[in-house]
Amino acid sequence: MSTLTALARARAAHAGRAVPITAVRHVHLSDEPLVLIPLMQAGEAAAPLAVMAGTDRAAPQLLLVAQPRNRDQRFDFLTRFAEVLVPYIAARRQHTETVEPTKNHDEWERCTDAPQLILPNPAGVEALRLLGRSARFRTVDGPYPVDPRVPLLGRYLTWFADDRAPMPGSGVCLALTSALSQHWATGQSALEDQHLPALLSWIDPPEGMSGAEAALLAEDPDAVPPAGPTTDPAFDTGVLAPLVRAQEEARAAQDMRAVAKAEEELRVALAAQLEPTWQTVWRGIDVLRGLPAAASDKPRWQVDRGRFTDFMTGIEEGLPPQPKRPSAVAAARRLADLESARQSYDRSQAIDDPLVLARYRVGGEAFAGRITFVDAERQEIKGKRAWPRPLVVLHTQDEVILRPGVKLASPARVAQTVRLRAVRRGEAGGYEVELELQSGMGRGKTPEEGSVPLVGEERCYATFLAEQRGTRPELPETDKTPWTHGGPPWPHVARAEDQAEEWH
Repeated sequence: MSTLTALARARAAHAGRAVPITAVRHVHLSDEPLVLIPLMQAGEAAAPLAVMAGTDRAAPQLLLVAQPRNRDQRFDFLTRFAEVLVPYIAARRQHTETVEPTKNHDEWERCTDAPQLILPNPAGVEALRLLGRSARFRTVDGPYPVDPRVPLLGRYLTWFADDRAPMPGSGVCLALTSALSQHWATGQSALEDQHLPALLSWIDPPEGMSGAEAALLAEDPDAVPPAGPTTDPAFDTGVLAPLVRAQEEARAAQDMRAVAKAEEELRVALAAQLEPTWQTVWRGIDVLRGLPAAASDKPRWQVDRGRFTDFMTGIEEGLPPQPKRPSAVAAARRLADLESARQSYDRSQAIDDPLVLARYRVGGEAFAGRITFVDAERQEIKGKRAWPRPLVVLHTQDEVILRPGVKLASPARVAQTVRLRAVRRGEAGGYEVELELQSGMGRGKTPEEGSVPLVGEERCYATFLAEQRGTRPELPETDKTPWTHGGPPWPHVARAEDQAEEWH
């Protein structure tokens, strides 16, 4: 947590209402997201109880499992779940656009849209991951066959929850509490922010109530059911268990009328648990839509559309499902991708949002002020050629703790590298920062027009903007790695296997 975020939390606690910590929205919102609210059986992993799903807030679909411990009912539920999710995804695959070739990529076709799942909280995303793991390796023939859509559903859920959801900047699978906490600071702890009704109460409290008062009421499970994926223990013991037991007894007695009655009562009870969260999620989406989209929102969504296209192409070409455990090389590559995505996402947020950039100014990684002097004709002689090296002096009230020689960049011209030459106390207070422009001025002997700031301009410079973007490391093929990392077996083991083969 940054210093400014801590200050915003203190202000929110004092004012009784959440405080914005961003000026724009840094998550993508699709025109037609698919909202999913899963419920899982308590005490048993990957045992679905129900899910409410849909793209229309006025017409949600409720899918449930009358007996989550029954394997046949569980996979029948996944088949019905696939009937909702698979057509939604297939509709985003229908239309493509041609992407022009680049230095690293040939011309290719990219989907013009991508699916987006929105869940109440990170625990809901984890529930999808577990469902995907339990479904993607099922077979459509053999002793326990499943519907062909079930393993396909498992691959989709794994891609959403395990591949894209942890990727910084990705918008195809969002946990609403995380998205809201990214844009507002409340007067409660980060753990309490995972309670969606309470979090939204701080951000958008009812008329005549403070956020703290509304959050206190929202935390009452008797008044507001939990947002899942687990249910309230009182509901489990007082409502859910008797209904499941009644349905089992009716089945044992082969009383189909009693079975239908018990299942309908179970449906009504689960709908009462899920409908408040359904409305809360859509209300949270409306709150997020009230923020203007960041400038980098479109490029980030293009990346998601490209990843979606690659994933769907792999399925169409018959690639196998995602493995249970990645190899050492795949895990290292995944870690490098996550680090690179985090660096790029942090960078784009700071460029797009002055409130995010202010956090770096407070931390000493950036400073902002007014240009007081410019020597645009200054040059540096290297060999037989003169290179433009304009000198700029900036006056700032920020405390500059950076040392001379460090490289900087400005959100106004991110591609231009600037070197810090000197820092001295200003006569009227603050600091005078002497900067040397080193790139981004064209190839001529004189800087291009507009590449050098003018006296009187407001500029901000930051160290992290000048950092070179991470590149994927050169990793060996799996068969070139040591035996401890999935490569060829240890020589001693290999010799023993060869001797056993000769003996036989």
